[in-house]
Amino acid sequence: MNLNDKQKQCIEHIEGPLLVLAGAGSGKTKVVIERICRLIQLGVPSSEIVAVTFTNKAASEMSQRIKLNSDQIVLTCTFHSLCARILRESIHFLGYKNSFSIFDQQDSENCLKLCLKNRNIDEEKISAKDLKSKISSLKNDLIFPEDLLLQQFDKSLSFFIDLYTDYQMKLKDFNALDFDDLLLLSVELFKKHPDVLAVYQNRWQFLLVDEYQDTNKAQYLLIKLLSACHHNIFAVGDPDQSIYSFRGANISNILNFEKDFPAAKLVTLDQNYRSTKRILQSANALISWNKKRYEKNLFTEGELGEKIQLYYAENDHDEARWVFKNIEHLTFHKKIPYSSMAIFYRTNAQSRSYEDELLKWGIPYQIIGGISFYQRKEIKDVLSFLRLLIEENDYVSFERVINIPKRGIGPMALGQIHDFSKKLSLPIIKVIEKYLLGELKEIKLTQKQGMGLYDFMQARKESLKLISSSIKELIATTIEHFGYLSYLRMDPETFDDRKANIEELLSKALEFEKEYPEKTLVQFLEEISLKGSQEEEKENKDCVKLMTFHNSKGLEFPVVFMVGMEEDLFPHINCKDKEEELEEERRLCYVGMTRAKKLLHLSCSRFRVLWGSPKLMHPSRFLEELPQEMIESNRRKNPLPSSFGMKEEEEGIFSNGTKVFHRTFGTGTVKKAYQGSLGLTYDVFFHELGENKTLVAKFAKLTKNL
Repeated sequence: MNLNDKQKQCIEHIEGPLLVLAGAGSGKTKVVIERICRLIQLGVPSSEIVAVTFTNKAASEMSQRIKLNSDQIVLTCTFHSLCARILRESIHFLGYKNSFSIFDQQDSENCLKLCLKNRNIDEEKISAKDLKSKISSLKNDLIFPEDLLLQQFDKSLSFFIDLYTDYQMKLKDFNALDFDDLLLLSVELFKKHPDVLAVYQNRWQFLLVDEYQDTNKAQYLLIKLLSACHHNIFAVGDPDQSIYSFRGANISNILNFEKDFPAAKLVTLDQNYRSTKRILQSANALISWNKKRYEKNLFTEGELGEKIQLYYAENDHDEARWVFKNIEHLTFHKKIPYSSMAIFYRTNAQSRSYEDELLKWGIPYQIIGGISFYQRKEIKDVLSFLRLLIEENDYVSFERVINIPKRGIGPMALGQIHDFSKKLSLPIIKVIEKYLLGELKEIKLTQKQGMGLYDFMQARKESLKLISSSIKELIATTIEHFGYLSYLRMDPETFDDRKANIEELLSKALEFEKEYPEKTLVQFLEEISLKGSQEEEKENKDCVKLMTFHNSKGLEFPVVFMVGMEEDLFPHINCKDKEEELEEERRLCYVGMTRAKKLLHLSCSRFRVLWGSPKLMHPSRFLEELPQEMIESNRRKNPLPSSFGMKEEEEGIFSNGTKVFHRTFGTGTVKKAYQGSLGLTYDVFFHELGENKTLVAKFAKLTKNL
């Protein structure tokens, strides 16, 4: 058993609370498994040990390795599985039957739709999915409907509380729980029935929790209750890798571990077995800017490694080409397989330019944790609207979008229209036109269906007026006329991502027009279709992996490209003005860097097409926070050349306290001036905005405001 001293400390710890601060690549899974096997060797019955993690895959792998090493079966499961086990035995204490069903997301939404129907509420006005999301957040915070009633709340919330109450009553009538109830009711059971809690405390004497930094309030309290008697909690996690606050994860749970368990010991696993020294030292420097963390510096006895490559691209096309050229070089000259390389980006919409470049050169790729850009629902929806502008008989596209938004055109109505189209040898659109003119009385539709068809045809008619305009303008107008964004807003949880993908499609249209000014919508749709079909044909396992930074968690690759390292992209525009959210963005960047084993490539772009228009971009502040001596860039001597902004002699140097003016942000005061890795940098407080901004001098275009 090849273990370092700190790993041995963890394994040899027997009783009492222990927090293992497991840095990236420090062998935490090995430590957890060896600790369990050690307990079994010391005579602890395997039935008294339970290990909890966040995914079924992780739980399954852990279980298999424990059985292989100890020949014993230990309960290793997710939080939800553990709670399902508890409730299956003891939920009758809460007035439920032990034979309860567990509703998935769709079941839960259908149940909410029944609640809406019972109150005569139109489903188009209130999204069941949106309601479920809000209820889920409350349940993860252990808030029942009656808890909301006891709080001081806005009267407008009373309507929501009624629906939440209806939903819980309906679930109980059906003898069903949703996934959030598994956690919520387990905690409720233990709080109301200490005698029942004592049974499980006695059953599981040793509790191990993986990824402790990702626990939400319900999971945290469940663990605290189960371990309150014996205190044998072995928690493994890393606050520097806490990146799921949007799912309810609370970083305070791990940061307050020593307060929650006063006798706790703490062991830091800081020896990394994954990355090179240069990558680790750079990641350490980045994360040190965060305040809410345990102090930790990863190190390795491995090789120094190559410098981090940083590329300043002129635009996003240039950036994508640079990524491709590096992949090509690494494959053909260093014999590194495609499967050893990954591209990380902040938002799903960013994948499009890299997909285009890889498709162009025939390089196989796979989207991890997502769908290829051209296969995403919103992209296919918009393309279907467009196809119906130029092809009147595209029934597949018609069927896809006729009820977006809902128009009540069900299977029977569609069947009638389709049958008359074949019978009269007329395109679908012509059949609808004749029906609306009263020429096809044989088609029997309701008034609502007729109005739905009329609205659809009017939207198509208005869009056709711009058929000879720019493709980008035509797409934007079509989206507006068909009310597609309003339709997407019905699902607030996914609206921002889907809207970003549509904006990326507009960017694609703008690029297409610049490259092929004479080509029409027909050629544009043809190119998109070819790209989509090429993507579907790829089955080669040796392929480049594309994913968001969030989806990279838990993975590792010899070569990593972190692209789009610009302000408003990374850190994301929605996160950079709040300290807590900015720190999470920095942790996300840290996670991305520590996925790389041998080679790390970073890139940012001077210009990027965002929201359908070219934007002047600013390099991410995270690039400035990296040690310059670890980086090799294409701007070695002058990271931001004069073409990026002012000439050298025009920059001016402003000391702390200087009153300045910026043509975009208004008047401000320099709070701090320093030399960053990207050049002279200022922290400025802009009085008109009431906020701080960090500006690189060559972008800043500041003038003295005397």
